[in-house]
Amino acid sequence: MNRTLQAQKARHRAALILKVRSGQLTATAAAQTLGISRQAYYQWEQRALKAMLSALEEQPRGRPRQVRDPHKAALQQQVEQLQKQVQLHEQRDQLRQLINQWREPRAKARGSSTKKKQ
Repeated sequence: MNRTLQAQKARHRAALILKVRSGQLTATAAAQTLGISRQAYYQWEQRALKAMLSALEEQPRGRPRQVRDPHKAALQQQVEQLQKQVQLHEQRDQLRQLINQWREPRAKARGSSTKKKQ
């Protein structure tokens, strides 16, 4: 059953319950209209009234907290650790390149000075 049809049925049931509660309709007539027993009607009515009370309770202001998925949180932490490791490796590579660049001119300078002496 699609959502719009379900929503229409729910609105129809709610309207009948409100009519019964306001005295415009009997519970028996509402049950017959819905095709259920009077006992089942009263069960639906109880559920509806409980849901209404729950919906009308004070709610905390603002956006509701997001439920944290522990698996997702663990994966995010692992990604952060791996990113830090990658950054460290990149920094090490840069340092090695700088050291090699620094050593290269010195090695050439030493090599040329020893050739001249011979």
